[in-house]
Amino acid sequence: MDTPAGNGKMKVRLRSFSNSLPMSLLKARESVMQRFRSSLRLFNITEQQWRVLRALSSVESIEVTVLAKATFLLAPSLSRILKDLEERHLVIKTPVAKDLRRSLVSVTPDGLKLIDAVAPHSERIYSEITQAFGEEKMKLLQDLLKELETDINKLPAIVHDAADRQMPEFSQTTAGLPRGRPRKS
Repeated sequence: MDTPAGNGKMKVRLRSFSNSLPMSLLKARESVMQRFRSSLRLFNITEQQWRVLRALSSVESIEVTVLAKATFLLAPSLSRILKDLEERHLVIKTPVAKDLRRSLVSVTPDGLKLIDAVAPHSERIYSEITQAFGEEKMKLLQDLLKELETDINKLPAIVHDAADRQMPEFSQTTAGLPRGRPRKS
């Protein structure tokens, strides 16, 4: 349970913010990514661009929507990333002949050269992390994360409908509040 600074009394009936599963996963991800960011900066690429290039390095070509799912990037973000990578001649997009609304993406020879240049730095960082954490624990962590993903994906979807908005705790706390960021006037 979270407590306000100093007085030891409970603020809300939730598990500690810093010990929540989403926060623990985010903190671990941030620790890992801090190790990779400086080498990506050396090559003037972002984490997301690297994610796309890594995914493309293992396929001949891939449909944009499939790439978005594989890289866990939203379509608008992926669109912007692909545009940047295309301008740098690292990827090429080609329309699907049977359906011009769809596109295939593939990595270019320049993109492959960049991946080959970044790879030793990336592998060194992986080795450092594995050495610090331990090879057996790293394998166990990977296995547990895959198992967590599989087990969560087996759970039924959570769908809230209009009836849920009638609950007192909802209407008392959100009545009249707009969703997301306030619009500019």
